[in-house]
Amino acid sequence: MISVILIEPSVPGNIGAVARVMANFGFDELVLVSPKCDHLSEEAQGRSKHARNILRAAKVVHALPKLDYLIATTSALGTDSNIPRSPVSPKELVSLLEGKMNGRIGLVFGPEGPGLTNAQIDKCDFVVTIPTHKKYHSMNISHAVAIVLYELFDAYGETKVAEDIKPITPAERRVALKYIDEILERYAFRTDTKRETQRLLWRRIVGKLFMSKRESYALLGFLRQVLKGPK
Repeated sequence: MISVILIEPSVPGNIGAVARVMANFGFDELVLVSPKCDHLSEEAQGRSKHARNILRAAKVVHALPKLDYLIATTSALGTDSNIPRSPVSPKELVSLLEGKMNGRIGLVFGPEGPGLTNAQIDKCDFVVTIPTHKKYHSMNISHAVAIVLYELFDAYGETKVAEDIKPITPAERRVALKYIDEILERYAFRTDTKRETQRLLWRRIVGKLFMSKRESYALLGFLRQVLKGPK
C-alpha cells in the first residue's frame, strides 16, 4: 500500500487538491503530520471535488509513521559532500519499485514553501526529485504529488503496486550498513574525512536500493565473507 504523507501542510486548498489527484490515480491513503490548518474546511473539501471521502478518512498524526519505506520528495539537491541520499526522478523511482514492492510505502512531501528539512529527509529511505527548469525549481505540492502518482499509476495501474516479493526490512538494511562500517574501519585512509566520505557514499548506495529478501541475504552473506577475510 502506498500512502501520501504531507508534513505540516498549511493551506487547506492544497490538501484538498492533493486528495483530488490521489483519487484520479486510485490512491486513498492520506496521512497528515502535524497539519497547520483544518483539512475538513470548506476550502479543502471544495478543492477535493469528488474526493471528500479521502479527506474524511485522512489520518492525522504527530510524527512520521513507521512504514517499510519512506520516500522523501524535494526540489533542493545537495552537493557530493552534503547529501543524505542519492536522489532519483519519478521515472527512476518506478524502475526501483518494479517487481520489488509488497510492503507499506510512504511518499513524503514537505511543508509548502520550505519543503522537507535535512533532518526529515534523513529519516527517509530514498529521495525523489522532480526535474524542473533551473529558474524555478519549487512546485505546488499538489502538482508534485500528481506527477509522482501519475508515474506510479502509469507503470503499475491499480493492482500492480502491491504485487511482489517481501522487501528487505529496515533492520536488515541497518545490518548491511553496520558491516560496511566495520569493513571501512579495517582499511587505512589518508584522513578520517576520506573514510567518512566513503561511509556516506555507501549509505547512499545501500539507501538507493530496493532489495528483496533474497537479494539482501546475498549482500549480507558477501559482506560477512569480506569481514572474515580470505580463507
